[in-house]
Parts: sequence; structure tokens; C-alpha cells
Amino acid sequence: MVRIIAQTLSLMKQFLLLTLFALALFAHGQNTLDWDGKYQLRLSDFQSPATQIGNTTIYSLHSGSGINFAYAMTNAEFMFTKNFNSRVTCSFNRAAASLVAPDSAMALELVGFARYEFDLSELYASKLRKKIYEEKGAFSDATFFKPLFDENQEELAERHTIAGRESDLGRNKEKLDELHQEVLKEIEQLSDFCKDCKSPKKKK
Repeated sequence: MVRIIAQTLSLMKQFLLLTLFALALFAHGQNTLDWDGKYQLRLSDFQSPATQIGNTTIYSLHSGSGINFAYAMTNAEFMFTKNFNSRVTCSFNRAAASLVAPDSAMALELVGFARYEFDLSELYASKLRKKIYEEKGAFSDATFFKPLFDENQEELAERHTIAGRESDLGRNKEKLDELHQEVLKEIEQLSDFCKDCKSPKKKK
């Protein structure tokens, strides 16, 4: 009887741990948006407690957009893998995204700039996929990724800073639209290097 109770408690413990793990994965999935070129960020996506609209005279934006690069494979797999597109992900973290604005009109302007940021991050994710594809050789080791990633991040940060200054974080809608269209055009030009692309398309 004692043995049966112990086994039951052990099974319940395992079930509880699996349930908690599943809930953690679900919560992560709910908080993270992978770029797909279709979803448009909304004000409700800025779920950080730091988000504030009203009762302030300042405005600021902390976007949850970012580029992640990770892989797990054996040395042999690494040696013969040329395409790392699926390992480079552009995502938006709702829980980390915040904005501060004196009113809802300005808040929506900041959301407009966040949409630009999300697309800009995907552009530089595509650029990184292209760099990796072009420079990865059969005898490259894992350290060759770091300078490519660092250089890519520096270029992204510089372009982001310039866009923020020129458009006043999206308050200058005409300028923001101009910059955004440039980014979308560049993404299209790098369509061979989307996350799900298996290999560059043949030139026509």
C-alpha cells in the first residue's frame, strides 16, 4: 500500500512538472512574436509594466524587437551545413516592450515607429543570414559567426538611431513612411534569405 502511494505521488509530481513546463512554453509563445511580414504591431503588444499613456509630458519607446541566433548540431553536421537561415530569428517580445506617451495619439505614433523597428530588425536578420551563407566554409569553426553578428548589430543600431532622429520616433509620419518603404523594399530584395528559405533561388 505504501509502495502504491509512493508511486502515485511520484507520477503526480512528474505530471505537475510537465504541466508547469508546458505552461512556461505557452507563456513564452504568447509573449513572443516571430516576424512573418503580415502581423502589424498594436498598442496592446506593449505589455511591459513600464508602459504609460497619460499623466506625463515625456515620450519614449523601448521596442521588444531583436535578432536571435542559436543552433545545436554535431561537428559533422556543422561542417556540412551551409544554410543557417532557420537559426536566425527576428522576434518581438511583448513582455519587454514598453512605451511612454502623454496621450493616445502620440502612443499610436510610437507604435508606428515600433512597426518600422520590427521590419528593420528582420531586414538585418536577412542580411545576417546572407553573410553567414556566403562566408561559411566547410572548415569554418563556430567562432566565425561572432564578428559577422557583431558587425550586423552595429549597422542595425546605427540605422535605427538615424531613423529615430529623422522621424522623431515616428512623430514625423511622412519621413517614417519614406524610411519604412525603403526597408520593405530591401527585405524583398533579400527574399532568398527569409527564415524558412532553404537555399537562394536561382537567378532568372
